[in-house]
Amino acid sequence: MTTIDPPAARPDNPRFSSGPCAKRPGWTPGSLQSAFLGRSHRASEGKARLQRAIDLTREVLEVPDSHLIAIVPASDTGAVEMALWNLLGARGVDMLAWESFGKGWVTDVSNQLQLGDTRILEADYGHLPDLTQVDFDRDVVFTWNGTTSGVRVPDANWIPQDRRGLTICDATSAAFAQRLDFSKLDVATFSWQKVLGGEAAHGMLILSPRAVERLQTYTPPWPLPKIFRLTKAGKLIDGVFRGETINTPSMLCVEDYIQALEWAQGLGGLDALIARADANAAVVNDWADATAWIENLAAARETRSNTSVCLVLKGVDASVPKTMARLLDEAGAAYDIGAYRDAPPGLRIWCGATVETADLAALIPWLDWAYATATR
Repeated sequence: MTTIDPPAARPDNPRFSSGPCAKRPGWTPGSLQSAFLGRSHRASEGKARLQRAIDLTREVLEVPDSHLIAIVPASDTGAVEMALWNLLGARGVDMLAWESFGKGWVTDVSNQLQLGDTRILEADYGHLPDLTQVDFDRDVVFTWNGTTSGVRVPDANWIPQDRRGLTICDATSAAFAQRLDFSKLDVATFSWQKVLGGEAAHGMLILSPRAVERLQTYTPPWPLPKIFRLTKAGKLIDGVFRGETINTPSMLCVEDYIQALEWAQGLGGLDALIARADANAAVVNDWADATAWIENLAAARETRSNTSVCLVLKGVDASVPKTMARLLDEAGAAYDIGAYRDAPPGLRIWCGATVETADLAALIPWLDWAYATATR
């Protein structure tokens, strides 16, 4: 059997995983020597570092002063669950799902919270549900960017300002790469290990004044575990939004997140982060558009993600993309780019701001090589 020669040059950083994602350029473990370790996070210096993380989040994400920001346990999953368990039940809820994580929130609301008045608006991988069918007199739960489908909402124009229900948005692979309209989002969540390449297990919860009002005026009929509680005796636990975390955070991870935010500021803030992600995604999408055997999973160009770019192969069985991912891993050219286990077979290439455009350009010949090798 003929051997196909691999490309001569590899990406300098072959880490294209969609989570945890690549660290920022130039990162080394030595960067974290200043971390506040071996001390209580409730000490004044510890609380100051946690507050610094919250303040920088507000600055870089351009979160309005009207919104509260908290560091919460259990990554984005913990942040979303905290919102669902605290806020839902006061109204009917519309659940939007077009990929695995959105479907996971549907399962939690339907099977765990067992809300009776639940509408599910679903779409297949590669598509969005019909957003004109959403009823904003009800609460609405959706993902901004479908990490496992590469399909995002193009903007927030479909959300009215005069809605009566709350909008609860899982924004974990959109925050810091896509512009979130916080005037339209009553809850936004994300995790540190996505677009800024932070470390796992910590989530962020951003609440609008409308969400805070719901917390203070509505008591859900189910018990809330301590790790989820945001109110006490009907009043907001304010300290949670000043860095007084519910559980013990990793101050090593906190320092890493702060430094990632400072790196983002040094680039030029949110606009610069978005520009980097857009340029990265363009490298992959331009190649896919010009390549006969592969295409973007997102059916509509305006819904293509600029972070988790999901691709499907034409005219081959599911073994081919799996073989390609294995070949690229073994060659040290790309790690962890197989499609998510619940998604259609294909490839998923992370293009967030911590990835260098030159590395994606260097990856393209390796994708052609892996396909030719897997199908020869």
